[in-house]
Amino acid sequence: MNKLQVAIIGCGGIANGKHLPSLSKIDQVEIVAFCDLIVERAEQAADKYGNPGAKVFEDYRELLANPSIDVVHICTPNDSHAEISIAALEAGKHVMCEKPMAKTAADARRMAEAAKRTGKKLTIGYNNRFRADSQYLKKVVEEGELGDIYMAKAHAVRRRGVPTWGVFLDEDKQGGGPLIDIGTHALDLTMWLMNNYEPKVVLGVTYHQLSRKQNAANSWGSWDPDKFKVEDSAFAMIIMKNGATIMVESSWALNTLDTKEAKCTLCGTEGGADMQDGLRINGEKYGRLYVNQLQFEAKGADFYDGKKESMSDKEIRMWIEAIIDDKELIVTPEQACVVSEVLEAIYESNRTGRAVYFDESN
Repeated sequence: MNKLQVAIIGCGGIANGKHLPSLSKIDQVEIVAFCDLIVERAEQAADKYGNPGAKVFEDYRELLANPSIDVVHICTPNDSHAEISIAALEAGKHVMCEKPMAKTAADARRMAEAAKRTGKKLTIGYNNRFRADSQYLKKVVEEGELGDIYMAKAHAVRRRGVPTWGVFLDEDKQGGGPLIDIGTHALDLTMWLMNNYEPKVVLGVTYHQLSRKQNAANSWGSWDPDKFKVEDSAFAMIIMKNGATIMVESSWALNTLDTKEAKCTLCGTEGGADMQDGLRINGEKYGRLYVNQLQFEAKGADFYDGKKESMSDKEIRMWIEAIIDDKELIVTPEQACVVSEVLEAIYESNRTGRAVYFDESN
């Protein structure tokens, strides 16, 4: 069969750190077009990852006008996700858009509707679903080992990990800070593992506390308080329609040593699980409490499963296979849309000081 012709729109860090390296490992793919507002970045990416004759664009509309392109990966700031994704879908392309799905819930819904209308595949880059521990825990949940999950925590906490480059601190471009950046991964992972996408009410709060500090210690250098326009931390409680509760914690800067990113804790009627120091499953059997610690890294022949595929490589491979074989997506636009709706509800709750109900009759 002919190889899929793939294009990249946005040739910054996430494209070069994740999408392009993973796509370049797939035999059924040719990376034929690169687009970025900074043309030099697109040229550099094309030189490193492009097939012979790969084209470079400054305007994504010109790229989408090429009928030979089958698939588009969108790695741009959040405020352009919907515009570019919808245009690509309507141009007959399959689309992988980086997380979060969109800056607003309304835009996320428009994207999902465009995918349904055009019949093209749309997925969102929630790569933490493809980690070995996440995949294992999904099977545990599906087999009923935890019973009914009625309490969960979504963890996305950094002590000092503020991204000071690009547009991360720009609320207009991104829509928010750590909640929409890394909290979205933890929330998506938690809701996916629970298979629960029916929120009832959300109560949330955001903080601008450490963001005001001058010359602060930070993994990527001190931030400029005058440019730090997004929250530095956010917390929320989500009550689902079936009564289950999800607690969300996210921060780029918080005075804590209890740091976990893209992790979750699940508590069910038959057992529980957490991603603290690996994956731990807990429960009781024969009148005794037990904890099972799962090993996911090779430490001798007993633990080696012969696989070294990274979560990003697996994510991209399964996405391409879903297109070639017309298989069901692992991350559906409908699921990602609910995540965006919950994120927006947390921000709205903070602005109004009130709980946000998804069903106004409640």
